[in-house]
Amino acid sequence: MNEPSEVKCTKTNFSLIIWRVCNGCMSLFFAQAKCVCRLTIRMQWMVAYAIPANLCLLIAIKPHVTEAVFQRHYFGGELLISTAVVSMMGWTLYKERITNIFQQEEGREFSGLMLILVWLLLCQHSGSSIGALRLSVAVAITIFPFVAWLYYYINKELRTSWPQHCKTAL
Repeated sequence: MNEPSEVKCTKTNFSLIIWRVCNGCMSLFFAQAKCVCRLTIRMQWMVAYAIPANLCLLIAIKPHVTEAVFQRHYFGGELLISTAVVSMMGWTLYKERITNIFQQEEGREFSGLMLILVWLLLCQHSGSSIGALRLSVAVAITIFPFVAWLYYYINKELRTSWPQHCKTAL
């Protein structure tokens, strides 16, 4: 009779470990993106990446931090600001008909902010339960930026028109 609860507990602990590892990896990614922004002296982007880097680190250390009232408001504020900026940047990219977004600075900024927005949505209320769907999406999103960096690192011709701070980030 105790065996099913032990299995459930093990599954939950394994899910929690994966969730914490994903947040640790995303914290590293956002921190690295913040350092790239430091090279361009673009303070607003440093802040935009520093906040989720710190939140992800907190979740990696203590996953239940998302259930604290202060953290809920903190997440909500960051989500509100990110949504507004993503909407404005998306409209600008659409209006200017920019299609190859990774070759334009605005497109890379839009993509990074969109990644922040999606990740923060995943992190909301994640302290109480981490469902299989949320965990699967988190793993996929965690892998994506690292695979994309590897792809651009291998294909140097894709980076020829990038500014120097993007080339040295890889």
